[in-house]
Amino acid sequence: MLQGRDLTCVRGDRRLFKGVSFTVEAGGLMQVNGPNGSGKTSLLRMLCGLSNPAMGEITWNGEAIKSLAGAYHSELTYIGHLSGTKDDLTALENLRIASALSGIQITEKQASDALAHMGLEGREALPAKVLSQGQRRRVALARLLVSKTKLWILDEPLAALDVMAVKLIQGLLDQHLTNGGMVVLTTHQDINITAASTIQLQLA
Repeated sequence: MLQGRDLTCVRGDRRLFKGVSFTVEAGGLMQVNGPNGSGKTSLLRMLCGLSNPAMGEITWNGEAIKSLAGAYHSELTYIGHLSGTKDDLTALENLRIASALSGIQITEKQASDALAHMGLEGREALPAKVLSQGQRRRVALARLLVSKTKLWILDEPLAALDVMAVKLIQGLLDQHLTNGGMVVLTTHQDINITAASTIQLQLA
């Protein structure tokens, strides 16, 4: 269970939000909404432990995430709004290295199968710099296929994707939630996902 209690975010001399509280349980989806600059990405980074709230606390199964450190990070997969692919590495290399940095060692075949599932068969050996933005996004999102983590935190996962890729990602999210996983995401696109519980968190 992921909980936020009375979270406040301050950037510079500006307060982005205050008093934000929520509970996400197994099988639950939380969609974070709000205009640009409202603090959506800042909140997701807090949930990943990449930044600290000015006030409030984030807990995982009742314990503060800052005290859990690596034990918490091994339970989550975070994919930011930028694809994070390295231009000179192949799609295969990007996926294997990104997974390794997250503590997940995968074989070349596992990476190749994941990329094929994402519609990138035949492009595994191409450097990322020759791929389209949508294809680079697919490389980043292929991590979801090899991840064994319970909590997925996704910042604009559907950005730059075509209709077929959007349906593919929606299917992955549905399956993850059905299996008892949890998803926190931001998106400007309509998304149709079945969850045991759904929270629409609105930031002003």
